[in-house]
Amino acid sequence: MKELNVDGFCYILINNNLKKGFLKNDVDASLIQFHFVLKGSVNFLFNNGNYELNINERKYLTLYNPQKNLPLNISSKEESLCISVLVSIDEFHKLFSKEKINIPFLNKENIDQKYYQEDKISHHVFDVLYQLYDNYDTDASINNLYLKAKIYELFSIIFQKDSQNNIEQCPFIMNDEQVRKIKLAKEIVLSRFDDPPSLADLSEEINLSLKKLKQGFKEIYGKPVFQYLLDYKMNMAKELLLQGVYNVNEISLKLGYSTASHFIAAFKKRYGLTPRKYVLNNY
Repeated sequence: MKELNVDGFCYILINNNLKKGFLKNDVDASLIQFHFVLKGSVNFLFNNGNYELNINERKYLTLYNPQKNLPLNISSKEESLCISVLVSIDEFHKLFSKEKINIPFLNKENIDQKYYQEDKISHHVFDVLYQLYDNYDTDASINNLYLKAKIYELFSIIFQKDSQNNIEQCPFIMNDEQVRKIKLAKEIVLSRFDDPPSLADLSEEINLSLKKLKQGFKEIYGKPVFQYLLDYKMNMAKELLLQGVYNVNEISLKLGYSTASHFIAAFKKRYGLTPRKYVLNNY
């Protein structure tokens, strides 16, 4: 395993195993971790080995948890190649502070939240990583500059791409007032989950256009308004069923379904089980 300190900007770990290997490093909570598996397969172990996440070839894992340190425990299969980039949140913030780029774990909504995300490595990213790998041990006088340029290029490809996707989906940039209205919309639909307003009525109530309501809600919460509400109701249904206080008819009424059969159909579509079978499987 090769560890490189790139001019105080980031750390690069190159784990190239001809045989099965294991890597364990302490990693501070202030660091965002990017792990790119270019070849083979790598297992990431968490919580003292009690939880294991497998990342296969041409996939990468982003890890960030500002609440606690995330020690790096990696078990790699033979003939594997994994390049890890560890960069401080402050340095990362500086890199994108002047860019209108939507980065999930830098959003105000998520800045203090943990972020674990697995993604595919694009052909462009793959090429940049192999260029880095092929040239990381070049002449020391230019090595830092070269590696830093490659990391900049890497992040630019990854996050500019995400930003372009977001721009296509959401052609307006939300200000604080629009964000406040979107959050109010969420509070309204959840407080009236059994009889929610229509999207048109909701947009009028929060004084935001229907288009901006739809786009903004999906940008902040990751799904359309009524998909978000359905997820909320289905989670509530599971809790009520396991409490054993109410029968299926009573739960369906509480959740705003006109008939128990509609509730049963929605529950089965979501979980693949009827409410009754769900209860039986959990006792």
